[in-house]
Amino acid sequence: MSKLFDFLQLVRNENMKIYRRVGTWIMLGIILVLVIVSSSLTKWMSEKDTIWTVMNGIEMFMYYLITIFTVVVSAESVAGEFSSGTIKLLLIRPWSRSKILLSKYVSLLLFALVQTLLMFASSFVLNLILFGYNSSPTASVALGVLNNSHPFFYMIQVYILDYIGLIMIVTFSFMLSTIFRSGGLAIGLSMFIYFFGLIASGILSQLSYKWVDYLLFLHLNLRQYLQTDVIVHNMTIGFSLAVLAGYYIVFMGITWLIFNKRDVAT
Repeated sequence: MSKLFDFLQLVRNENMKIYRRVGTWIMLGIILVLVIVSSSLTKWMSEKDTIWTVMNGIEMFMYYLITIFTVVVSAESVAGEFSSGTIKLLLIRPWSRSKILLSKYVSLLLFALVQTLLMFASSFVLNLILFGYNSSPTASVALGVLNNSHPFFYMIQVYILDYIGLIMIVTFSFMLSTIFRSGGLAIGLSMFIYFFGLIASGILSQLSYKWVDYLLFLHLNLRQYLQTDVIVHNMTIGFSLAVLAGYYIVFMGITWLIFNKRDVAT
């Protein structure tokens, strides 16, 4: 029990590092402001939109913004400690490197979750006030997707699946943060690979080669399985989750190996 308490203290310390930065609160503020502005403009400019169409549109746009914010924080998590020299102070404490690394990773997942919940809650409450409750029985009726779930539960599913994709991006940028000592390099490389990967995967998905099915970025858009029956290469959500799990294990294995073997004397 004491070991669990010690680990929770480590996570708490990492959370404090994240939330004592002014930039973190600016990011959260930007999310709120954009939700308010986009919802208000939609209410002013359109009479056809409902709470569900606006929530869906906000989620599709804001997901990429939250991804960028999370990449910035996660890429700086370990690399920032090395570049500033504070990693030495952290490693002389009576905690194993694995626990320190895990606490950083958990705090990043929590930060991504906080942003996701903030977007969902603010979007739902604000648009409920602006547009009122829409009684469409299914997401198919409300949003024109091939899904018979209630619109509210459909949106919850969308957020959960997109959060899984966000976990993969966090894990990838966290790995780069561990590999490189420069926070700026880790952030820049993470962003470049992320956006280049999305574009390249979209192009390569048109090819009929079997190896294309195993490209990471082809499987980050899990929400597609909620919206249509026509999936590129006839892939299933089970296959996509299996591919993501394989990449996840590789990313975490590389991260753990490098962090535990790295010399911090220099």
